[in-house]
Amino acid sequence: MSTTPPVAAFGIPPAHAVVPRRPAARPGRWVAAILCLAVLAFLVRAFAFGRIDWPYVATFFAAPVILSGLANTLILTAAAMALGIVLGLIAALMRLSQNPVSQALAAGYIWLFRGTPVYLQLLIWFNLALVFPMIGVPGLWEVRTVSVMTPFLAAWLGLGICQGAYTAEVIRGGILSIDSGQFEAAQAIGMTRWQLMRHVVLPQTLRVITPPVGNEVIGMLKTTSLAAVVNYGELIHSASLIYYVNSRVIELLIVCAIYYLIAVTLLSRLQRMLEARLSRSTHRSMAQGRTEAEVAP
Repeated sequence: MSTTPPVAAFGIPPAHAVVPRRPAARPGRWVAAILCLAVLAFLVRAFAFGRIDWPYVATFFAAPVILSGLANTLILTAAAMALGIVLGLIAALMRLSQNPVSQALAAGYIWLFRGTPVYLQLLIWFNLALVFPMIGVPGLWEVRTVSVMTPFLAAWLGLGICQGAYTAEVIRGGILSIDSGQFEAAQAIGMTRWQLMRHVVLPQTLRVITPPVGNEVIGMLKTTSLAAVVNYGELIHSASLIYYVNSRVIELLIVCAIYYLIAVTLLSRLQRMLEARLSRSTHRSMAQGRTEAEVAP
């Protein structure tokens, strides 16, 4: 006698059988993918076989004036970010202080420099001699502002001070993100204020603010192109000195784009490595802080 279930005899699977699910057809996805590939192929063909002289791109890729502009861009990026981080830390601590004057000053600084364009701030710094013809201590030491305010100094102050206003909010947000219970727990086990800042606040704040600050560094790298308005020899300004003479505009702009992409790729890689390192260091630092608090007299 056959043991086949009655329902199976008619081609109907039993209730306990696992029926493989067939994915639903989504033709829209294939149409969108084909359109994207078509657009990509069109762009590649336009750049590869258009009116771009690629040997000319290779010729000027290592030109001394281009390399000098790249070095100036990297130097200005590092200098402006260093100034921005220092000013941002000071402004963030002032915003979190109990002193109303400090809070008002920090809030005014952030409001002013976040509320005006960077381009405008660069022009103001470069033309500061129109407001202060001389700087120094009257009667003791004075110098003409136009002699001191070089293109690099104007770009550094304009970019760095503006960056400090944005970094202040990033740092303040990182400090506020720490749970208040951790402060209470640290005080309960006898941590001093220095131990609290070193082992609880600072490691966690660094871990929290590293991604946004990393993005700010990448943004600063590209924002340095605005320094051309004060005649600073950054990468795009250096390229413009060449294509104003030979009219090879798109070729030299492609050279700049390649260098920017290389720099951003390296910075992104460094950011990921720093995030991984800080994630490990946070756990070690907090464990060390608990050990120090337990052995403290």
